Amino acid sequence: MDNQVCGDNAKIDTAAGCATTKAETGAFLEAPQVTMVSPEIAPFAKTGGLGDVLGALPLALERAGLRPCLFMPACRSVLRGGFPLEDTGIRFSVPLSSHRVEGSLLKTVTGSAIPVYLIRADHYFDRDYLYGTPDADYPDNAERFIFFARAVLEVLRLSPPRLLHAHDWQSALVIAFLKAQAQLYPELASTKTIFTVHNLGFQGLFSHLDWQILDLDWRFFTPRYLEFYGKINFLKGGLVFADTITTVSPTYAEEIKTAEQGFGLEGVFQERAASLVGILNGADYSVWNPKTDPYIAQNYSAEDLSGKKTCKTDLQHVFGLPLDADVPLVGMVSRLTVQKGIDLLQEALDRLLSRKLQLVIIGTGESRYEQFFSRVSLAYPGMVGVKVIFDEALAHRVIAGADMFLMPSRYEPSGLTQLYSLKYGAVPIVRATGGLKDSIEEFDPERGTGNGLIFSPCQAKDLLAAVDRAIAFFRQPERWTTLMHKAMTADFSWECTARAYLDLYRKLGVEVKLATEVREARR
Repeated sequence: MDNQVCGDNAKIDTAAGCATTKAETGAFLEAPQVTMVSPEIAPFAKTGGLGDVLGALPLALERAGLRPCLFMPACRSVLRGGFPLEDTGIRFSVPLSSHRVEGSLLKTVTGSAIPVYLIRADHYFDRDYLYGTPDADYPDNAERFIFFARAVLEVLRLSPPRLLHAHDWQSALVIAFLKAQAQLYPELASTKTIFTVHNLGFQGLFSHLDWQILDLDWRFFTPRYLEFYGKINFLKGGLVFADTITTVSPTYAEEIKTAEQGFGLEGVFQERAASLVGILNGADYSVWNPKTDPYIAQNYSAEDLSGKKTCKTDLQHVFGLPLDADVPLVGMVSRLTVQKGIDLLQEALDRLLSRKLQLVIIGTGESRYEQFFSRVSLAYPGMVGVKVIFDEALAHRVIAGADMFLMPSRYEPSGLTQLYSLKYGAVPIVRATGGLKDSIEEFDPERGTGNGLIFSPCQAKDLLAAVDRAIAFFRQPERWTTLMHKAMTADFSWECTARAYLDLYRKLGVEVKLATEVREARR
């Protein structure tokens, strides 16, 4: 790689870092309205819901007429994934403690014309995994994402956005550096900032010995700023410095202000409550739609449910279960962790399987749960099917074939699979927490309201009671069909979420001119 470093022709040369660009490359044609920064963006890189969100939300904004630009690391899955990559000609050098690290900027495109800029430094990002091996996090994660944040800011100085929208702890320092060291980034002085928390369970905690790499004054290593019980908390940096904080559902925005779900940061959220907004994530119906899904045995819709029976038979066949249309089939696609309430399911399992039902589970996670459910599938042949894997195509088949979909999460910031299960008529059974509470309403057959079954508090007996209610409705075909129709016609598209973000951008004083509005003004 031809690394052009700072020199006499540098566009930028300050204590913060330096960048050069060949103007003729046309890397930036104009300052973007909104720049989003994330460690993962589908389809380029994905470990979970964060990648899905950053893959779908920008496209929904584009459909609304706004074209954001995106930043992420140039990780191995991008470099070797067959994506068309362009070298922008931009090179930069940023300080990390006593030395400087060089990098370059690549570009690709998502949607119809959304630029995705890739921070390239192969010794940091060209690795098999994004954040660590299956055994442990990478020991240099602090340095990797400090570099990423500094590099993004260096590039943005060439074309300052009106609004900078960073996601999760890996991107939080982009905002922290911008605000704590504003004198180093004068070009970005008028840029507004939003920080989105996708899952407070992951905060980016590192030893105080890494503080020197940040090149921040020690006055910021205090409880008021980035210090957290003797450690550096990257996510906290985004929380204390951002103009506005968002979470991925309204209920989660309230829950994280409590000791139970604040993970030690509830005081920060309480203090910043006036700047905290919850916006529920959406579902990508271009991917998750039983009417067009290429992975399932037969397509179907709310208007024609006949294919649902074929999908159930297919799922029973895949897991070696009796081909019985009359037995309720409960599906789960989940990480096997405490957060997802797997311990609660474990506690309830013997009593759950005393009901006449079938249970199908796919997912990976903590080895103790992987081993437990593998043993359960052997102990209950004909009732339980388990595959300790994650397979995207199989996930579609589970949701399409299941009658009910179980999510007993202890906490769930937003959740996406309950939205998918609604669309597929796999009636969700969820605990009333976070985005599950915001998207699922208890079915009331008398009033004809609701789209699933919910339970609270987080106890095995309450989970079992919700399953029993679902089974009772399943035994009443007319009511069950009504419930399925209510679920399948619920609208949780990304367009709804995009409109909420656009409103928020405007409230921050960012002038957002959509293509549709421009066309109307010209008439």
